[in-house]
Amino acid sequence: MGKRDDLIATYADDLRNKCGMEPDMDLLTKVTIGCGPAIYDADAATVAGSQPSELETVKTNFLKKKLGLADGPELMEAIHSVIETYGKSERNKYRAVVYYMLTKHFGKESVYG
Repeated sequence: MGKRDDLIATYADDLRNKCGMEPDMDLLTKVTIGCGPAIYDADAATVAGSQPSELETVKTNFLKKKLGLADGPELMEAIHSVIETYGKSERNKYRAVVYYMLTKHFGKESVYG
């Protein structure tokens, strides 16, 4: 198994044990690949849930650009909801897991079809 496969296994474990959901492994793999090389960088691989600028980046670069959603208060509400599900006290909120949950939240799995 490669490093990416190890990370995907870690993300699936987080979804099961920290977020209480059974991951769609095919979608999780596609979302992880979509994150690109960021998953290998310790800082870029995680989302700082308490930093407004970081949440704004998730909204702009992922929800609006990648998923093609129109800007509105529901985008930030969804991000906060996902951070809440992951656990605010959880130090490492993996970007791929957050993006996966946001993709599911908005029903945008087709983007990764």
